[in-house]
Amino acid sequence: MMYRIEFVSSAAKEFRTLEPSAKCRIASTIDTLSQNPRPVGARKLRGHHHLYRIRVGDYRIVYEIDDQIKVLWITRIRHHRDVYR
Repeated sequence: MMYRIEFVSSAAKEFRTLEPSAKCRIASTIDTLSQNPRPVGARKLRGHHHLYRIRVGDYRIVYEIDDQIKVLWITRIRHHRDVYR
């Protein structure tokens, strides 16, 4: 039961601008999300029905899950001090 990973255009741009070491860690985490979109450590965001966030070092990945069509949309990848602004 694999989920297809899709990036919102702004999240794809944020991913491309990351430093190489952070990009590698985040890419690895995104790969594991395709198999288990709700791993230990993933938190549901308050006030949103389908938004979750997961911590990867100093960065946060915010994503939306659609269980009906098995798609996971990455909406933000930012440093923890900037992600919720």
